[in-house]
Amino acid sequence: MTTARSIIPLLNRLISRSQPSRSVTYMHRPGDGAPRPVTLIPGDGVGPLVTNAVEQVMEAMHAPVYFEKFEVHGTMKKFPEEVLDSIRKNKVCIKGGLATPMGGGVNSLNVYLRKELDLYASLVNCFNMRGLPTRHENVDIVVIRENTEGEYAGLEHEVVPGVVESLKVITKFCSERIASYAFEYAYLNNRKKVTAVHKANIMKLADGLFLEACREVAQKYPAIQYNEIIVDNCCMQLVSKPEQFDVMVTPNLYGNLVANTAAGICGGTGVMPGGNVGAEHAVFEQGASAGNVGKDSIVAQKTANPVALLLSSAMMLRHLQFPAFADRLETAVQKVILQAKVRTKDLGGSSTTQEVVDAVIDALD
Repeated sequence: MTTARSIIPLLNRLISRSQPSRSVTYMHRPGDGAPRPVTLIPGDGVGPLVTNAVEQVMEAMHAPVYFEKFEVHGTMKKFPEEVLDSIRKNKVCIKGGLATPMGGGVNSLNVYLRKELDLYASLVNCFNMRGLPTRHENVDIVVIRENTEGEYAGLEHEVVPGVVESLKVITKFCSERIASYAFEYAYLNNRKKVTAVHKANIMKLADGLFLEACREVAQKYPAIQYNEIIVDNCCMQLVSKPEQFDVMVTPNLYGNLVANTAAGICGGTGVMPGGNVGAEHAVFEQGASAGNVGKDSIVAQKTANPVALLLSSAMMLRHLQFPAFADRLETAVQKVILQAKVRTKDLGGSSTTQEVVDAVIDALD
């Protein structure tokens, strides 16, 4: 009978064979290798733990980035102007979650940041990781969510005492540009299908406008299959046969629900990377439940899972045109997951955040 001890060398050989070749990654422009400034917002709850993990791994890799760190908390009444200035200057930010007070008319600083910088596209990649058992296999879903309007427009008022009216805003302009982003992403990443998620059978004008924009953009990409699915059926299909989906494009609220559902299928929010991007700026954070700052017990015990933000920082490195560093980081994280020696509680282990960070640094080639 094969013992666990004899399996480990075999796993290491398989990992080494599957590592991407980095002999020639891409031909850079002169000057592209200069270290880039990145705005860093540790955030609330587990945020400082997982952003510190990113700092340590970047330092260990000697990645060509350096951080401008700012303290921002979700309880602040407004986003500090000096932080916005830093992001506007650097064009790139990585952040932990900011707490959002429930009720009371207090706006979310996470939402404010996306609107202020016009980060209109949220991207969450939900996929099976080797060595992490899940109920479904062959899942590799990219959820692209409109990030600036819909139910998150923040247009609410009390009509009369006890009656609140909340407005959902859908525009042709925002619908067209998120659809264009989704199809362009699919084209550039050799994806085969884009699925638009909607509720146009009930919200005929609002979601109908969103679908109209998706259909018009789809005609420009005849090589990519396009289909549509009602959001409630989408959730059922996700938990029963998620491998049928490829790229999904959604209005704001549906994207939040779909991304978190897909993340749960693939191992949880602790391992799913994501980012928010606009024409000028990009902010990288935990892909699903980015505003969830974690339980107090996780913070106290320092057992937050840093994998999601580490993979998001790899997305950031690729965005900055440092693909070799992104490859190294992703390969190291995948190696740690596959070996299954060091895992936080959400993945069935008992490791601390720092133990995961140390394992990833040890796995860097």
